[in-house]
Amino acid sequence: MDNIYIEYNFKLSPKEPTTEILIAELGSVGFESFVENEDGVTAYIQKAAWTADILAPVFVLSSGEFAIEYTQSEVAQTNWNAEWEKNFNPIQVDDLVSIRAPFHENPNLKYDIVIEPKMSFGTGHHETTHMMVQHLLLLDLKDKKVLDMGCGTGILAIFAEMKGAKPLDAIDIDTWCYENSIENVERNDCKNISVYEGDASLLTSKKYDVIIANINRNILLMDMEVYANCLNENGVLLLSGFYKEDIPTIDAAVAKCGLKLEATIQRNNWVALKYNN
Repeated sequence: MDNIYIEYNFKLSPKEPTTEILIAELGSVGFESFVENEDGVTAYIQKAAWTADILAPVFVLSSGEFAIEYTQSEVAQTNWNAEWEKNFNPIQVDDLVSIRAPFHENPNLKYDIVIEPKMSFGTGHHETTHMMVQHLLLLDLKDKKVLDMGCGTGILAIFAEMKGAKPLDAIDIDTWCYENSIENVERNDCKNISVYEGDASLLTSKKYDVIIANINRNILLMDMEVYANCLNENGVLLLSGFYKEDIPTIDAAVAKCGLKLEATIQRNNWVALKYNN
């Protein structure tokens, strides 16, 4: 049973931003692997974790904004690393930061982050990762206490340490992300990052100078008050994982917590916002 996967082939129109949204939602219900293609995306979940109603909570499938068709089938275990090597593309940010796999050539920029391309990296969050790195580039992080909430592969925490932050906490609710973040922290020789598996309930009595939250809109709204309460005086809250159209909703929630919008970065239809208390 452990070697059997359920494969879903999704045909999407328009392909973007539908792919980004779909992958984020599928990841939240247990899908662990994604491969993008010309028509959309193929997603995989272990048969042991699959149920007939697995797609019921996936909101984008019932949204009138997108046209989505899909088929499903059972497949034997796949060589995931071979798939990622075919589909993984490196990122460069402002000619200063490279985010790449070990098999990519080092472009010799000021900051070089090496990530092993396993499950979902490179398939859903290039836009938001790129913008969050841009925000971090502009911050003085030396000796700042930092939280990377929804850390994914740990990229943003790793970059923050490269810029002098310490100590740092990286948290993700997904077991694979938790394990992969630990691997990538070690791969980049980071010494000050602690990785935890869990959600905002882990933040009780915690305080940070900078909080990075690159998560989907609904989770951000649900946990906004927790983030605000965890910020030290003159703290910075960086938010991404949502669209330009979501700014009024996000901004209203943050304003209730006493924070002020200081800067906005937009990349295609994705945005990343910087708040100060």
